[in-house]
Amino acid sequence: MPSADIIDTPRTRPGLVLFAMCLGVLVAQIDTSVVNLGAHAIGAALGLGVSALQWVLDVYNLVYATLLLTGGLLGDLFGRRRIFVIGVAMFALGSLACGLAPDGTVLIAARAITGLGAALLLPASLSILAATYPDAGERAHAIGIWASCNGLAFAIGPTLGGILVTTAGWRSLFFVVVPVAALALLLAIRSVPESADPEGRRLDLPGQGLAMLALGALTLAAIEGNRWGWTSAATLAGLAVGLVAIALFLAVESRTEGALVPLDLFRSPALSGSLIVALAMTFGMYAMLFLIPVYLQTVRGATPIEAGLELLPMSVIFFVVSQFSGRLATRLGPRAPMTAGMALIGAGLLLLAWISAGTGLLYIEAALLVTGVGLGLNTGPVMAVTVSSVPQKRSGTASGLVNTARMVGATLGVAILGAVFAAHGGDVDAPPDRLIAGLGPALLVGGLGECLGAVAALALIRGDALERKAG
Repeated sequence: MPSADIIDTPRTRPGLVLFAMCLGVLVAQIDTSVVNLGAHAIGAALGLGVSALQWVLDVYNLVYATLLLTGGLLGDLFGRRRIFVIGVAMFALGSLACGLAPDGTVLIAARAITGLGAALLLPASLSILAATYPDAGERAHAIGIWASCNGLAFAIGPTLGGILVTTAGWRSLFFVVVPVAALALLLAIRSVPESADPEGRRLDLPGQGLAMLALGALTLAAIEGNRWGWTSAATLAGLAVGLVAIALFLAVESRTEGALVPLDLFRSPALSGSLIVALAMTFGMYAMLFLIPVYLQTVRGATPIEAGLELLPMSVIFFVVSQFSGRLATRLGPRAPMTAGMALIGAGLLLLAWISAGTGLLYIEAALLVTGVGLGLNTGPVMAVTVSSVPQKRSGTASGLVNTARMVGATLGVAILGAVFAAHGGDVDAPPDRLIAGLGPALLVGGLGECLGAVAALALIRGDALERKAG
């Protein structure tokens, strides 16, 4: 099959393809924002503590992160539309299983299924857009709109989640994505032309296995380290296994033809910089979205609906700014919005690190708005830079890499910052003073991580990073 071969025709309008791909990212992201809002209710209903709730959130992120690279490769090998459709279908089935789960164990297993579905659909959707919009400016604008669906998910998720928890119970949180998934499935089948680019690519099972082992071991040690003890044999063994697996992964990939992660891609400073920025962005953000709803409900006494409404301004400004971030990056170059975006996210989290039981709602909303503007400025350009830093034939791998970086950041953020939170006495059912004592250090570490991402963007992203690389 020739490179970038189109398997079937006719082509449809790019706008319709964009809409279908936006529904795909909406399906994957709305689930996370809804579940974060419902963590308190899920823990109370199923008798789950902070460690178990971390796994409810992180098993999705863990499976998602470790299989994203394979998801992107499968799209290149067997057809991007085919893999997108399979991913959306699996996500819908996993969500149904979550809604019917009788206990925490089943819920965590079902969340793993939804993570697998997301790992298939996300990289396929981004590589489909990269192929649909060959012009750099149009591609950046389209990916900015695609990325803004993260903001739309955050806008819909918390408020809708609060209403559902209050009126229909926590199980309805998982059912809400099913009709969206059905629409995405129908549109993809009818409007997206099938394409593949299998030349020189193959499945890399050793690389995939080592990637899963590395991230799984490190996440297990980070989540359970506070309960096991940070110097216990189990925690140290998890850290050691993770580090050894990383070293073996790099060794295997450097010697493998058609590797899961071709290491020569990292010769591009723009690609390396965009991956660091993507990881740093979600490291602090996902932990904040786990902890702040707990604070709003436990310390401020907000109902789930009220907590969702209090998060809504951040989500709305994220969505609005994201609509223009692609054009801004095309006009000014991507380095300026990415650096400013990461700095603003960091500033917002650092402001939130100082909240207490008596902090006024206006201060909290101002900090959340700063965070939302930063997210809107950064999310679209970081995706566009990544797919523009490699040739078209590597678009599946590039989209897998950037989404892997995002989910590695999310996984480690919830795990590490959740551990910092717990180490300082925080828990979902802790008294307000203990919860605040854990919240401050966790958000402080998250904010500093975002600021390091701003430094990476400033140092590594060039003004011409949106131009497609040849080869």
